Amino acid sequence: MSQLDMNHLLGSLLNKVADLGAEADLIANQDRAFSLKADKGELGEYKVTSSQQLGIRLIKDGRVGIAYSESLDEVALDAMLQDALDASRFARVDADQAIRVSNSHLHTDSAEINQPDNTPVEEKIALTLRLEADMLALPDVTGAPYNGFFEGESRLWLANSQGSLCQHREFSVGCHSSALIERDGRQSMHYQGQYARRFDELDAAPLIEQIHAVADGLLLGEAVPSGRYSALFTLNCLASLFGCFQAALSGKWAQQGINPWRDKVGQGVASRWLTLESRVQMPGGMKIKAFDGEGAPTRDLLLIGEGELKTLLHNSATAHHFGLQSNGAAARSARGALDVSPRHLVFGTGPHSEAEVKAGEYLELVKLDGLHSGADAVSGDFSFGASGFLCRDGVRIQPVRGITVAGNFYRLLGELEAVGDRLHHDDGKGFYAPLIRFGGLSIAGK
Repeated sequence: MSQLDMNHLLGSLLNKVADLGAEADLIANQDRAFSLKADKGELGEYKVTSSQQLGIRLIKDGRVGIAYSESLDEVALDAMLQDALDASRFARVDADQAIRVSNSHLHTDSAEINQPDNTPVEEKIALTLRLEADMLALPDVTGAPYNGFFEGESRLWLANSQGSLCQHREFSVGCHSSALIERDGRQSMHYQGQYARRFDELDAAPLIEQIHAVADGLLLGEAVPSGRYSALFTLNCLASLFGCFQAALSGKWAQQGINPWRDKVGQGVASRWLTLESRVQMPGGMKIKAFDGEGAPTRDLLLIGEGELKTLLHNSATAHHFGLQSNGAAARSARGALDVSPRHLVFGTGPHSEAEVKAGEYLELVKLDGLHSGADAVSGDFSFGASGFLCRDGVRIQPVRGITVAGNFYRLLGELEAVGDRLHHDDGKGFYAPLIRFGGLSIAGK
């Protein structure tokens, strides 16, 4: 659907909302995806998919109704509108929710995130086959069961009853591979991906090397003696761990009374070495967007400064509840209710060189298992399986498998032993941090 046609459709729907004596915001998205997978030297998958959705958050007499449609014809959208109206009639009155963003006409005018792709499909197929073939050519690799290439293009429109109409468009590519290594009756497997905005930014060789190094290195791993250890998490692992407890930054969880940091704004919640921001723009970042889920401009936020909680993430409803202003962190999909979310999470660098962070003995954790099932975001307690390496002065001296890592995330943030002076990013390019060494992690081993 063209931009002009979509604008007309959204305007027509909002007129019908007004005729009902209600107000609403609408989110429409159109997505196209292309993926390839290799299987035993041949192309095992060649898939092109497309989807579209339009969702409504309708508010009438202080009650909210949510509905969506995957069809954009008039009959389907009228049915969606009726579903939202019916849902609102059975909802409780919510004085905090209203359409508060007026006359916002933001576009994500970033050429970086929507670059034209003229790469011949033959090159993408060649990359996919090479990911498998090059991995299988490495020593002791008996399988590369998960490998492939993917790309996606997304367009999004947001319109509301207060005259807002915002637009966003982006394109991304990625590839991934895995290695199953078998030697002397033992097995080890590792999987990893790579994301970018252009095909020529993908580099299979270092990805394959990293995956093989981890899988091969862990093959002979054994449990270490139970006890308390200093630990470093790889950026992918740290991002996954933090994701389990990210709700501590949520104004919505605070509004619901279940956020453990609800009353801690202005108080210390972490080591003085820890600073955390939500940043709109990061070089190569995958979460660049000009507006939030209500059409308000996104902006950089200092969440934690030198260990002190500075603010929570707020949309207009959570901000209204606490007598604050929204800080551009609203999140909503076409199917979902109003929530909050950061942009790029960026931990500040610290006073230590990376050599200082790696001084002495510590565990480097490179794989975490059962993460979400073993984490309680309210209490902060966690317990999950892990693999990695026992290290000394930056050198891996022993592979480690079959251990359980346990602790309390909120206490862990106060037990930083060192914070590095160089910033790194995870594979998804949405999480940035220096090397951070945590102390006193409980390990159940042998």
